[in-house]
Amino acid sequence: MSATEPETENSVETITGSEILVEMLIRQQSEVIFAYPGGCSMPLHQALRAQRDRLRTILPRHEQGGTFAAQGVARTTGRAGVCMATSGPGATNLVTGIADAKLDSIPMVAITGQVPQQFIGTDAFQETPMVEVCRAITKHHYLITDIKDVARIVKEAFYIAETGRPGPVLIDFPKDVQLATLPLDEVDFDPSFRLPGYHPEIRKAAPEQISQVVAAIRRSKRPVLYVGGGCILSDASEELREFALRTGIPVAMTVMGLGVFPGDHEQSLHMLGMHGTAYANYAVDESDLLLAFGVRFDDRVTGKLDAFARHGKIVHIDIDPSEIHKNKEAHIPINADLKEALTALNATLTDDDIPDLSDWTARINDWKQKYPLSYRDSGDEILQQWAIEQLYEQTKEKDPFIAVGVGQHQMWASQFYKFNKPRRWLSSSGLGTMGFGLPAAMGMQAANPDALCIDIDGDGSFQMNIQELATLYCEKLPVKILLLNNQHLGMVTQWEDRFMEGRRAHTYLGPVDHPEALGDGDGMQLEETFPNFVQISEGYGVKARQVRTRKDFPAALKEMLNHDGPYLLDVICVYQEHVLPMIPSGGTAQNMILE
Repeated sequence: MSATEPETENSVETITGSEILVEMLIRQQSEVIFAYPGGCSMPLHQALRAQRDRLRTILPRHEQGGTFAAQGVARTTGRAGVCMATSGPGATNLVTGIADAKLDSIPMVAITGQVPQQFIGTDAFQETPMVEVCRAITKHHYLITDIKDVARIVKEAFYIAETGRPGPVLIDFPKDVQLATLPLDEVDFDPSFRLPGYHPEIRKAAPEQISQVVAAIRRSKRPVLYVGGGCILSDASEELREFALRTGIPVAMTVMGLGVFPGDHEQSLHMLGMHGTAYANYAVDESDLLLAFGVRFDDRVTGKLDAFARHGKIVHIDIDPSEIHKNKEAHIPINADLKEALTALNATLTDDDIPDLSDWTARINDWKQKYPLSYRDSGDEILQQWAIEQLYEQTKEKDPFIAVGVGQHQMWASQFYKFNKPRRWLSSSGLGTMGFGLPAAMGMQAANPDALCIDIDGDGSFQMNIQELATLYCEKLPVKILLLNNQHLGMVTQWEDRFMEGRRAHTYLGPVDHPEALGDGDGMQLEETFPNFVQISEGYGVKARQVRTRKDFPAALKEMLNHDGPYLLDVICVYQEHVLPMIPSGGTAQNMILE
């Protein structure tokens, strides 16, 4: 621990507010922080510099990149990720990443420099009221006004971020408090705290509730497990797998739940919802019992809410009481920790409670045969779905971590890459933030230095945080980037094709005088692409290659995967390819578009 040097031989050794905060980050077991400096955070960066052997500081090239990198740490480890920015524009650049973490329930501690207290409220240079700005998008927030509170607030922030339903916590830290000092022997680095309004203690389901669930399972003929990110966040994957394998109940996962049950297992229905599999959506639609575990009945899953799972009973287990009955009324509502509830279910179930599901399984298998995930033959041109399948075949034995941006490539990745473990799939799901993929991969590589870390991205999403290529090079983070380049904002283009007669309204990413800007293209590969991602990547020091044909792709992919450092593979794909199946917004399984 570093403290300020004593001025004289007899002076009292002191420590600054900034040094206390950094020491507390280390004591909360943080190993990396993503921090971009500025005037009101310079004391914090000086404290970080002094502790560089104990806490790695990574400089992102944009504060938003730092928030997504912090999520890369949190989503793969379960511990709170940490990011930091200066006041004003630096702080507001964190807002999107904070909102993203809130919607996906990701534990994160965001630290912002603030102008000295005497200037707060005066519209001082680079002043922004961050507590007010972030009030609705944080789990909790602090404005530190006394150096004596620093240690306690940091400890509380991590506790709040990581317990109960996880989420982001903001610490706004005025510069005068950062510079203030205390005698070192007066600082308690393991302070007690009291949060009378917060009760995240492990909530257990009552025995009679477990008995109700078991009875419902025993009577069911067409049960389905609908499992989400809450199962991963509660570290309940093993319990869920035991439950599913023992009962034989098919498992449908949300985009946040992928990996909680093996994607290559015969019981897996894969993803449900707007771009989920046809067989997952048909099974949920006709189920007589829906076991909704760690989910929130999001609109992208349910479509028309009153028609969703209308034929059966709903069991809803979730740690957050506000989610129970919020969107969909449950017949058996249980506010409890999912890991504890599944442990109780597994202990209570007997062989006599497990129904005969042979007819139901046969029906589902019939749907799987009739409506598999598939794509057309594109000759030697590259389809995104095929490229992702090829990536899966070359990496499935390597246990990689996969991050994605947001758009069509995100949905194709969720469909065609099968995840068998939790915390291997990182997706901005609730907020759907373009630009998430590259910095999230940066964070997951920093947290898992020996793992294969891949960003599957689209050219539109990738450009939102393209500057983080510099961070990969400078920090020696060997992230591999599979860039599926179709020159369009593909998902919006798909909606234009389906619902707006193909009229292009600023979804082509090339020059405005190109015919495709108005939708006059043929849907095939473009001869000329913009920008030149290979040149950009190499300008940042990252090796890159472009590939256009199926025959050249496997070797190019192998070269990328075997490269020692970061690598970008620019894959020129066909455009106007659609993500299917698709349930139109507000629709039902009966409205599903299959071709």
